[in-house]
Amino acid sequence: MSSTTPNDFHVRLGRTDLQATRICLGTMTFGEQVDEATAYTIMDRAVERGVTFFDTAEMYPVPPSAARYTLTESIIGRWLAARPGLRERLVLATKVAGPARGYDWIRNASGDLTGQDIIDACEASLRRLQTDVIDLYQIHWPARNVPSFGALYFDPQRDQPVTPIHQQLEALGQLVQAGKVRAIGLSNETPWGVHEFVRLAEQHGLPRVATVQNPYALVNRSVDNALDETLYREQVSLLAYSPLGFGLLTGKYDAKGLDDDSRPGRLAMFETMKKQRWGRPDALAAARLYNQLARDHGYTPTQLALAFCYRSHRVASTIIGVTSVAQLDEDIDAWSVPLSAEVLAEVDRIRWLHRDPAQ
Repeated sequence: MSSTTPNDFHVRLGRTDLQATRICLGTMTFGEQVDEATAYTIMDRAVERGVTFFDTAEMYPVPPSAARYTLTESIIGRWLAARPGLRERLVLATKVAGPARGYDWIRNASGDLTGQDIIDACEASLRRLQTDVIDLYQIHWPARNVPSFGALYFDPQRDQPVTPIHQQLEALGQLVQAGKVRAIGLSNETPWGVHEFVRLAEQHGLPRVATVQNPYALVNRSVDNALDETLYREQVSLLAYSPLGFGLLTGKYDAKGLDDDSRPGRLAMFETMKKQRWGRPDALAAARLYNQLARDHGYTPTQLALAFCYRSHRVASTIIGVTSVAQLDEDIDAWSVPLSAEVLAEVDRIRWLHRDPAQ
């Protein structure tokens, strides 16, 4: 999955030639919590600090809305256009949204993701990003019925006819063949889904998925329940998103909970976020234990949470989302934080008692 040591700051993605930084700048706050000028400052600082792997999506910013749909990509595109020559230094990733999930402004609320949808969405992303090629193009969530975004159980009765994986791969292959995409990836995927994408690619001579972008954090290590083996054996790289558990693992909510207006963050600002997996009372309870563990050993909660992901053999690159340069610097600085065997054992002990409450 990766051939790096903890001191290496670059990693090969899957079996591709793409060399990405082990920290990736996530951008889903740009256009909602972060205005355009601040987004430019954050991206400039990331590059200055050596982070040259950026991830976005057509549906960003989050929380999703019809008014701001695709805004984040446009912000990045304008930033790139104002900095000639910078694009060649970056690994730029974006994602095509899956079926609508109630977002009726995405492909007229289609319950499917066809091959033509993928091609059309990619063309639109290229225009917004003002680039000729996307380094890593990902399917944001599966078209088929799967438990995701907080759902725990697979229910076969919810199956509906959707575009087969093979046809989606053929569309992605067309984009790669045309030179519009360098590598492909998945997001919010299951072990079966990853294996099926790899199997069909190898069977039909189509592009092989390089990455899977799934949540991975102290309060959600569901990757460790089988997906980790799949990724390792199939040589697919994990891009870990929400390593700070939507702010739970920064300690900002420890004292007063998610209604603490004095500590701005997505879980406090948006009611829709409180209703999701990160807003569960059990997730906050577990986060408080991890945060106290950090303090007991001389770390900040943020340092423990990020160092855990940065040092995991499972993770190729950790996606950090920030709203200020100060947060960005804090997150990057955590790269140099070591974790002792004692602390890691305590992390596993807490997980045993509070198993993945934000899954």
